[in-house]
Amino acid sequence: MRLRSKAFLVSTGLLLLLVLASIVIGGFAAKNTSDTPVAVVGTASDAVAGASGLDITEASSVEEAQELVKDGSVEAAIVPDSSTQLGIAVIANTDVPSGLLAQLSVSPPVQLLDENATNPFIVYLVALGFGLVFLMSAMTFGSTIAQNVVEEKQTRVVEILMSAIPVQALMAGKVLGNSILAFGQIAVIAALSIIGLTITGQADLLTGLGAPIVWFVVFFAIGFVLLASLFAATGSMVSRQEDIGSTTTPVTMLVMIPYFLVIFFYDNPTVLAVMSYVPFSAPVGMPLRLFVGTAAWWEPLLSLAILLVSTVGVIWLGSRIYQNSLLKMGARVKWADALKS
Repeated sequence: MRLRSKAFLVSTGLLLLLVLASIVIGGFAAKNTSDTPVAVVGTASDAVAGASGLDITEASSVEEAQELVKDGSVEAAIVPDSSTQLGIAVIANTDVPSGLLAQLSVSPPVQLLDENATNPFIVYLVALGFGLVFLMSAMTFGSTIAQNVVEEKQTRVVEILMSAIPVQALMAGKVLGNSILAFGQIAVIAALSIIGLTITGQADLLTGLGAPIVWFVVFFAIGFVLLASLFAATGSMVSRQEDIGSTTTPVTMLVMIPYFLVIFFYDNPTVLAVMSYVPFSAPVGMPLRLFVGTAAWWEPLLSLAILLVSTVGVIWLGSRIYQNSLLKMGARVKWADALKS
């Protein structure tokens, strides 16, 4: 029924359009050309005399020029270098400025301040992609589970179901059924991303995203089961559709907070490190850290182990709430009653 619903098909289509749009925007941004901002020190200005397409900033020293490169004010710095035959050198931050070298009349040696860094704009797009996919999939299928539980309580169908199958099996069916749909949606998004990156000529980005995407799928699979169990449990605590928000809001916040954190702090190693070990944000934080190369090989394994243990605990807790609340009609079930043995 969920697969045939218009709401599901429309939301999936919108999500696919957003993913495709981010890929296309990234491709255009990579190909967009404009005046190259450069810093020039002293006599090195002779190398850029008459060169077109350069936005020149004069620096008083090599140290000042390096700071301009580090903070992103300029793409590169051209400085005097008596050790080279050309008498100048180029200082860059993350990669070799091939466009700048083509604009100069000479080809000086290039020194990279950070050889392993990734383009910040690309990192932002990847963070947006991981966060958006996790948010929309978890919210779409999580809210569906909660609404379905309340609908069965309202119509008294749940009483018939419980006479035929155990309560734990009923909850497991809801979680697993929606999980299969969620994983199918993720597979379509992954295929679209691969095709889009290939068509737009971003094969290098696709290569760098390979392992992070695999880890994202693994973390998402386990993290979604954790969240789905909470949505089913909190949905069983009310008897009317209008009251769903009163119990599912905490779970909704657990889904939304990682999205906003990864968007605003995608370039903050400390915040990402903390996110990668918190069960509710690990599906977003750890794959992003793997993409930018700030996570050691053992960190995703440790984070995954923490997520697995947390998921088992949440399933046990959610099952108790679900079983204690499912047959209680009328007012919202209190947490003390839902958690009692």
